[in-house]
Amino acid sequence: MNTAIIGGGAAGFFLAIELKRIMPEMNVTIFERGKKALSKVEISGGGRCNCTNSFQQVKDLKQVYPRGANLLKRLFKQFGPKDAYMWFEKHGVPLVTQEDQCVFPEAQDSHAIINCFMQEAHKYGVKIIYNYKVQGDEPRIETHIIENKDGTKVLDNSFLINGTSFNYLVITTGGIGSDIESGPLTSIKQCILTPVPSLFTFSIKDKALQGLMGTVVENAMTAIPGTKFKSDGPLLITHWGMSGPAILKLSSHAARYLNENNYKSVLSINWTGERNTDSIKEYLEELIINNKQKLLTSYRPFNLQQRLWEYLVSKLGKQCKWGELGKKDINKLVDILTNDKYDIAGRYAFKDEFVTCGGVSLDTINKNTMESKDIANMFFAGEVLDIDGITGGFNFQAAWSTAYAAAHGIYSKAQISK
Repeated sequence: MNTAIIGGGAAGFFLAIELKRIMPEMNVTIFERGKKALSKVEISGGGRCNCTNSFQQVKDLKQVYPRGANLLKRLFKQFGPKDAYMWFEKHGVPLVTQEDQCVFPEAQDSHAIINCFMQEAHKYGVKIIYNYKVQGDEPRIETHIIENKDGTKVLDNSFLINGTSFNYLVITTGGIGSDIESGPLTSIKQCILTPVPSLFTFSIKDKALQGLMGTVVENAMTAIPGTKFKSDGPLLITHWGMSGPAILKLSSHAARYLNENNYKSVLSINWTGERNTDSIKEYLEELIINNKQKLLTSYRPFNLQQRLWEYLVSKLGKQCKWGELGKKDINKLVDILTNDKYDIAGRYAFKDEFVTCGGVSLDTINKNTMESKDIANMFFAGEVLDIDGITGGFNFQAAWSTAYAAAHGIYSKAQISK
């Protein structure tokens, strides 16, 4: 029996290795369009490969998976974060968990993961074909009737690729691009949700703000007014606008909304990390009592960096002492600190991530096996599915979990047809 895997990335390799482990007699071939495999793994996490997350700070998967949370909740019962951690350690890749719960190879080098995959693939005899772009009429689907071991007859599919007939086909091409119109996804084009960028930073045309480039606010809260999209975490001011986890998470959750609005929207920022505006107002009133004769810029509340605080104070439109603030000034300052608004002028690429929102609709697959409901023996794994997570190792964990489910889905089908 033969299985073809289209895409030599994280999901493709993990699936190939797991399938050969549980079914050594299966011939597995990976078709990779590039001259080398696992290129995304190599550059992810700044070259260190944030391969999973402890999930200890995740109360609800929807926090970290804007799309695909319900499916992954099911799949984690088969192969979850702890299983992934154990898998890598068992296969000679010691891992470390950072304070932020991101998991990296102890070597702090993505090649620890790559070398592991390549060695395991070689050990199991996985065939890898490089520089092969599946296109035109490939894979050609051939439908025929088979008889199961219980005597029942059913329609079945095989797939012709590069002159070889494969019993099973797995699409692990990653984020969908031109492959929709010419390639392995052509036959299921109607099942694909239009892909759009998911993780990106915001371009903000404010020279005064851009002048604060390099400023970090450790606990900011961001939101898009008039929607339910919000996020929190560290925020970084850059020479083009804003970045950091608080922005990246927001862009992920609001990916499709921002795309539909041509990446033009209002951004609201709470610089304090505090949600209760009444307590913030009380805090400022205490500062006034204790610092009446001091200039506003001489004392930085909420541990804000000096340059940022001076910038925010300038929005009051007056330079004065704390004791000279009136009620309207206090209310305005509270609003600046908790609901500071900016115009998003576009998206800016985030160099360490290549994540898309969209892909093969989860409604069109068997949620236990990753098999297409429309085309028998065609499976999916990884980012080609409409699953995407925020930064922190969540996208790789989705790749491991969906690949594991697909491998075992193929194994189950193969046992029935024997």
